[in-house]
Amino acid sequence: MRLALAQAQAAAARGEIPVGAVVADPLTGAVIAAAANAPIALSDPTAHAEILALRAAGAAVGNHRLTGLTLVATLEPCAMCAGAISHARIGRLLFGAADEKGGGVIHGPRVFDQPTCHWRPDVEHGLLADESAEQLRAFFRARRGPRPET
Repeated sequence: MRLALAQAQAAAARGEIPVGAVVADPLTGAVIAAAANAPIALSDPTAHAEILALRAAGAAVGNHRLTGLTLVATLEPCAMCAGAISHARIGRLLFGAADEKGGGVIHGPRVFDQPTCHWRPDVEHGLLADESAEQLRAFFRARRGPRPET
């Protein structure tokens, strides 16, 4: 998760929403891929950290199936990313901060709970959630300015 947080920080430094993701082999502990959000830099609305990490991991292992691997993300994946995680056959998903507005795993469409979802990873959430959430809050605070007191 620390590597994912570092990826998120790198995204923030580039003006991207600070989300980072890492794909690792839980048996060896080897990091296979790490990525940060890059939709602005790549002019690609699908360039979420999770998607980029999955693409890099697939290229690294030479397979579109990432069965048995773990994806760690700083934020609850959106529905698009959850769908990609399912298609990649990720074995385990760990994420930090929950996303009540845009999440697709424990909020919103709950992609893995749908009967049409053919692959469901084991899911754990809350890993360094406070740090992940604070990174996001600080980013948006800096962009929008302080909120007026009520």
